[in-house]
Amino acid sequence: MQNLFREGMSRLGAAVTVLTTDGVAGRHGMTASAVCSVTDTPPTLLVCVNTRNRSHDLFVQNGVLCVNVLGPRHRDLSGQFAGQCDGDRFAQGGWTTRATGAPVLDDAVAAFDCRIINREVIGTHSVFFCQVEDIALTEGDASGLMWFGRQFHHLPQIAV
Repeated sequence: MQNLFREGMSRLGAAVTVLTTDGVAGRHGMTASAVCSVTDTPPTLLVCVNTRNRSHDLFVQNGVLCVNVLGPRHRDLSGQFAGQCDGDRFAQGGWTTRATGAPVLDDAVAAFDCRIINREVIGTHSVFFCQVEDIALTEGDASGLMWFGRQFHHLPQIAV
């Protein structure tokens, strides 16, 4: 059942994000696709992180995170934060902070600066409920980077 579940989930496309945090436990980040909206009143996101991931406890201790939504131009950055680099993960890209102090990628398609308000442990993962404190939207190219079928895909910006 586990392998069948994983195969089925590989067919559920998702935006590629980098989750970042900073605070008493230090600055860190990871690549993730398990992010979705919960409600817009108050603005809240759901973020899932494996409890065995080295970033997990840092998110818990810091109590804040930023969901940086990536575009095709960030494919290499996604790899860095997925652990494909031995050096400083924040060396690539420009980084600032907003309300919570979590690192915000300057040219993220969208960045949701959040405070973790609740956590539920389900099996191997923590489900973080994150109240959005601030939002930054990119100027210019808002194309998306998607993960589907265990591969990256470019989702072009659609003119409205």
